[in-house]
Amino acid sequence: MQKPTNKFSDPVFVRISDFQDQRLSDSLYRFLNHQNAAYRRDAVLAFASIQDTTAVEKIAKLLTDENAEVRKAAAFALGQTGGSRAYDFLLNAPANDTLALDEVLEAAGKTMKRGAKPPVDINAWGLYRLALRGVADSSSIVKATDFLHSPIEYARLGAAHFFARGPKDISKAEIALQKIASEDQSPEVRMAAASALRKIIAPATLETLQKILINDTDYRVRVNAVRSLQAFPINDTKQNLFNALNDPIQHVGIAASEVVKAVTTAAEFQELVQRARAATNWRIQGNLYEAALAVSNDKELTEEIIRRYDKVENPYGKAALLTALGKSTLGYSFINQQLHQSSVPVIQSSAAGALVSINSHKNFNADMQKLFVDIYKKAFETGDPAVIGTIASALADSTLGYKNIITDYSFLNDAKKKLSLPKDNEALQPLEAAIAHFEGKKISNEVKNAFNHPIDWELVKTIPADQHVSIKTDKGEIVLRLLVEEAPGSVANFVQLVNKQYFDDKNFHRVVPNFVIQGGCNRGDGWGSEDYSIRSEFSMRRYAEGSVGMASAGKDTEGTQWFITHSPTPHLDGRYTIFAVVEKGMDVVHKIEVGDKIVKVDLVN
Repeated sequence: MQKPTNKFSDPVFVRISDFQDQRLSDSLYRFLNHQNAAYRRDAVLAFASIQDTTAVEKIAKLLTDENAEVRKAAAFALGQTGGSRAYDFLLNAPANDTLALDEVLEAAGKTMKRGAKPPVDINAWGLYRLALRGVADSSSIVKATDFLHSPIEYARLGAAHFFARGPKDISKAEIALQKIASEDQSPEVRMAAASALRKIIAPATLETLQKILINDTDYRVRVNAVRSLQAFPINDTKQNLFNALNDPIQHVGIAASEVVKAVTTAAEFQELVQRARAATNWRIQGNLYEAALAVSNDKELTEEIIRRYDKVENPYGKAALLTALGKSTLGYSFINQQLHQSSVPVIQSSAAGALVSINSHKNFNADMQKLFVDIYKKAFETGDPAVIGTIASALADSTLGYKNIITDYSFLNDAKKKLSLPKDNEALQPLEAAIAHFEGKKISNEVKNAFNHPIDWELVKTIPADQHVSIKTDKGEIVLRLLVEEAPGSVANFVQLVNKQYFDDKNFHRVVPNFVIQGGCNRGDGWGSEDYSIRSEFSMRRYAEGSVGMASAGKDTEGTQWFITHSPTPHLDGRYTIFAVVEKGMDVVHKIEVGDKIVKVDLVN
């Protein structure tokens, strides 16, 4: 007998997933009582994506199901759904359920009400979820510190992320965090602890971070250590940051340049300019130029950057220089010129961002504001959604005062008529906010994509459960394994795009060191999409190194863009669909930089 391609050869699984895709809670209820445990599990797990608070009581009944996998799925679904009663149900789940208890306790961390007491036996990841929501208390810090000493790596990882994302005052864990940031055998635990150390401003902490930058062999730990230096006085960290600019792994240098940009003072101006001129990486160079202009508004430096711009061929390098010019009120005319002369989307959107950045400059005055009204109106005429969305965000900002001088804002409504959902969701959100601001109203129409792209089930049924995909880049090959049984709609969408050669010859447009690489944008600047959107599909799988997720502008807005994680990113769990994992080529993932090319994407037989 031939083995089924995947579980969707069973029509019941198709019906359950299709009801999930259409967000039809009522249609799913009957499967919660089905005699087949696999159907019950998928049906209750569907509510993790639907997130219908009226279903909480029905979901909670499965916390006592005879099948442990069903109980875990029910706990996860309650944690995803929330609502005023979810925490009470989780708190009353069977305390002796060792198979589902961890999932119950983590879900409790997602749903506990402010001021309530956490479960006595709450685990490290339940504490992390409390911290992520800002409801952790002093007792949580004590418990999390204990977990830092756990022999179980996963518990130490959860505790380290608790301190990285949680309360501001974590001084009681100072010694423990310093020790594991330096010595833990797991680089993933070390990097989370290194991130947490930014909250402990002490000589011993600074010494620990400095040693990490010299001694740790995992660049991701060094990236997080560099970022933590931002919390310390620049006089104590300047040399470390400038040394890190030359780290053999450019991600560390890029992270260092971003910290320099955030903390530099006028005293570093000359050194910043010299180092910018000497930089061989365009992102580092752009950041250093931006840092120098931010503390000087220097005319000669502005002109130097403009001259360099004309010599740069890489459009992403040009975009970085335009972003730098956004720190000078003297560069607005050149930036505006590039916005209208260039046909390259990443240059247009960066120019718009640079113009908006100038609004925040201390030398930006009333005369410039009047000039910028005309500049912004002209920019709207381009019809470019990225330009419109970026500038609309400035017009919607009450602190910038445009409402006081723009009497005719009909150009905002004219722009809205040219945009449409779901393609322009990301531009429409700030545009609706700007219109509401000028009308003196709250946003009346929530920008939300309607159901518009049903899953192609005939295609899904042909995709093997272990289907592999080859992504050839100019840095090497990355091989993914698609998770069709966990995210059928997202996988089908990805396969359809691969079959159309949609991703071929496009760029990775976003790389955040020790976070993600992102591709799939048809514009190459992150603002690109198509005339459809797909539904979010949240499973119990967690974001680890090499998880492949769908990028979105909010729930149910996914389309063509996807990302791959450099390391565990638990704050993304249950918020972004995971539809694949890297099976081979993580070394390539770690080498990818902004602008690197996706040469070809193919299904592997």
